[in-house]
Amino acid sequence: MYKMCMEEMSMKKMSAKKIVFRVFVFASLPMIASLRSSAQDSTLLNMLNDSLAVHSGKSYVIGTFKATHIVNMQTVESTAKGALSFVIQHRFGQLNSGSYNFFGLDNATLRLGLDYGITDDLDVGVGRSSYLKTFDGYLKYKLLKQTEGHQMPLSVSVLGTVTDYTQDVAGEDYLNTKYRTAYTAQLLIARKVNRRLSLQVTPTYLHYNLVPTVNDKNDLFALGMGGRVKLTNRMSINAEYDWLPSGQVVSAAVHNSFSLGWDIETGGHVFQLVFSNSQSMLETQYLTQTTGTWGKGDIYFGFNISRNFNLKKHNAPPVR
Repeated sequence: MYKMCMEEMSMKKMSAKKIVFRVFVFASLPMIASLRSSAQDSTLLNMLNDSLAVHSGKSYVIGTFKATHIVNMQTVESTAKGALSFVIQHRFGQLNSGSYNFFGLDNATLRLGLDYGITDDLDVGVGRSSYLKTFDGYLKYKLLKQTEGHQMPLSVSVLGTVTDYTQDVAGEDYLNTKYRTAYTAQLLIARKVNRRLSLQVTPTYLHYNLVPTVNDKNDLFALGMGGRVKLTNRMSINAEYDWLPSGQVVSAAVHNSFSLGWDIETGGHVFQLVFSNSQSMLETQYLTQTTGTWGKGDIYFGFNISRNFNLKKHNAPPVR
């Protein structure tokens, strides 16, 4: 009798445990479904994070380029509001300089720059280059933003730069800042064709306060073309070509600038390996002062590095 009572009590305990377990499972189903839905939403957000952002009901395309430079040419991208970007651009010497110069690695040209986002669309920057000991500054403003579909097919930014070289040059001691200063105005027109391909066209106007001879033009026009092909989520191949119509610079044998870059994104850094026939990295110099050619091995190997620092709290736009 005692044994039967104990078995009956044991069965009741087991039944109670089963009931509690079933209640717990059924009660947890909504939470599990919610967590599963959140995980799926998070996955979707991560997938779309490189493509679309929603502002005021419009789906804007983002991440056209991963950095503010394709190689030498600036992109439509701007530094985020309240963020500071530290940019290092480095070029070694020419690869064809021979083993004595370790194929250019013994020589170097360096530019250090600071870019700050006044707003998400307005960017300001300053820099210093060792090439001709040049100081530079710029303002960039995004006029139009590409949207999903055909409502706005392009992103357009306007860029204005000023440069002033300070290097002492024999016979130019009389030149003051006025005569050493040059300006550029560029329209950056870009389209993210798909998740893998982005293209940009950059018509450019340049003005030099002083040119070498009376036959050289003070006001020049150039056209830049560039693009980015995404290989993985963190790597891409970039290329740019800058065409300077003939007859504008006649005192020197200048060539069009052609550059290749391999972008590697690592968190807050964007690291880019560079090959270019231009030694300088400033618009007023590489557009009109490139004397090297790829065919002769006048290639400068180098890299670009950008590191972003958030100086203010920035609420990222909701991503669709």
